[in-house]
Amino acid sequence: MNMSLIETIKQAHARRFGVPPAVVAYAPGRVEILGNHTDYNEGFVLSAAIDLGIGLALSPAGGASCTVQALDIPEEICFDLPVTSPAKQPLWVNYVRGVVNKLGARGRIEPGFQATFAGDIPMGAGLSSSAALEIAAALALARLYNISAAPLELAKIGQAAENDFTGAHCGLLDQISSLFGQDHALVFSDFRTLAVETVPLTAEICFLLADTCVKHSLVASAYNERRAQCERSSAFFASVLDHPVTALRDVSMDEWNAFAARLDPITARRAAHVIGENARVLEANRLLRLGDVQAFGELMFQSHHSSRTNFENSCPELDFIVAQARMLPQVLGARLSGGGFGGSVVLMLHPRDADQVGQTLASAYVRKFGHTCTTRVIRPVAGARVL
Repeated sequence: MNMSLIETIKQAHARRFGVPPAVVAYAPGRVEILGNHTDYNEGFVLSAAIDLGIGLALSPAGGASCTVQALDIPEEICFDLPVTSPAKQPLWVNYVRGVVNKLGARGRIEPGFQATFAGDIPMGAGLSSSAALEIAAALALARLYNISAAPLELAKIGQAAENDFTGAHCGLLDQISSLFGQDHALVFSDFRTLAVETVPLTAEICFLLADTCVKHSLVASAYNERRAQCERSSAFFASVLDHPVTALRDVSMDEWNAFAARLDPITARRAAHVIGENARVLEANRLLRLGDVQAFGELMFQSHHSSRTNFENSCPELDFIVAQARMLPQVLGARLSGGGFGGSVVLMLHPRDADQVGQTLASAYVRKFGHTCTTRVIRPVAGARVL
């Protein structure tokens, strides 16, 4: 956690509102290592909370008025309690408004509050700055208003806020990753049972993030369309298989091979991606516990190929970085991370190779596209908390 970021937020809050914050919370972003678009299909994901995040400071205010200042934009928005619907503009305030609405269903949020937040997560990089803001707000508000909510309940509050107040029909991956992260470990999540385990990482590997600087927005992208296609394919398999199917998690690749020809080709490919991803995550979880990072990395390359050809949520910039990484012997695995349609590639490699690989990829990228991609080592860290 960036303590200078937290100090900046606290000082800015005191300057603007004339009082020190009563509560400060911090939530990390996340990186998805394997399990692309599997969370809302009741499947499996390997992810990590990362050493980039958002801090949020709160203090009580009189009356029903709430003021939220976003230091990074910079912008300040005021609204009154109770919050019953999204604001038309700006989009970012709806992450906070949504949390106020959903958390307020569990306890009384009054009187109003003053909030200040900032972060060091690159916006649109596919590292879930939105979920980090939701979770930081939920933790801080729950503490300020003495509302009891377990971590999994806070994750669901963040998800509901995003679903209902921004229109992004996201699963729980981002919020769970932010809350349940641990130092130098991956988070293995089962999104049917919502069971969460942590898988320690060997010191011989690290993750390098290559941000294409192609900004994505899950609301404006084809994310919701992909989810609808998954739901249609799940309903189809439920109608033709002789066992219960409530999500694509219940369908095997053998069953897909037997019946996919009866689906339209695009929907069939969407289903193939999710079914294959679930199998890859389960195998990767096994390999990681055995210490077979070489085979684990190969599954990352396979995952990206499926994202590109079956789910079609990649873009030329992401594909270029993965193709370049494939040619570098130091890189064990690489794939797009997050919703796709832009954002970042996550690469797995030995820590000693990170600088050289980052420079090589950045040089190739600027030659190809005429602008830079940013690279940095990201470290799995502990999850969100009140400071």
